[in-house]
Amino acid sequence: MATTSSIEWTEATWNPVTGCTKISEGCRNCYAATMAKRLHAMRNPRYINGFNVTLHEDLLQLPLKWKRPRRIFVNSMSDLFHKDVPFEFIQSVFKTMEMAHWHTFQILTKRSDRLLELSRSLPWPQNIWQGVSVEDSRVTNRINDLRQVPAHVRFLSIEPLIGPLNNLDLDGIHWVIVGGESGHGARPMREEWVTGIRDQCLQQHVAFFFKQWGGVQKHRTGRVLDGRTWDEFPQI
Repeated sequence: MATTSSIEWTEATWNPVTGCTKISEGCRNCYAATMAKRLHAMRNPRYINGFNVTLHEDLLQLPLKWKRPRRIFVNSMSDLFHKDVPFEFIQSVFKTMEMAHWHTFQILTKRSDRLLELSRSLPWPQNIWQGVSVEDSRVTNRINDLRQVPAHVRFLSIEPLIGPLNNLDLDGIHWVIVGGESGHGARPMREEWVTGIRDQCLQQHVAFFFKQWGGVQKHRTGRVLDGRTWDEFPQI
């Protein structure tokens, strides 16, 4: 699967892997699981296995066909570092990203322990950005793992933000994205949680991107914080 994207911080998605399993509270209302269920019901051939981890080898080299440079979110419908994704397949994904040097690839994982374990055996050219998802204080260990990964840009996706994150150590982190949960069952996000993270980014000179307030109808709540939008990207 590869499409243009409405996600504010990227331009396209590339899904050589689909499917995942839930491992923390940030996964509770997973948009990808909901979408996969719908696509399975529509008999989409990419989701014949529903949301079980599925490798799509025929999509491995797709970004090489895209000649216009773009930011590409890798595996928006999965987690590249899921235990069911073989290391050899991860290597193939990285090989394509390395070859497609005109693109910028943005990878996100909740499985920072496996990321750290494998990172020493993977190439890290400047066009591969690596991030981890951090939804609340219970999973800040993911930041410590990410800090040790030799990516040129390391970033945090704090979405859905479901609790305060105080005293963040952003040393070695270049970019922070914050967003509220959206859709059915969305949990509330407090303004002071967002401004607290924003202020920590300002104090530690880290680029800050505010994605959305979220809610059941996120188009109604928008993405304005303190009278403006925050669309900062890391300086590379």
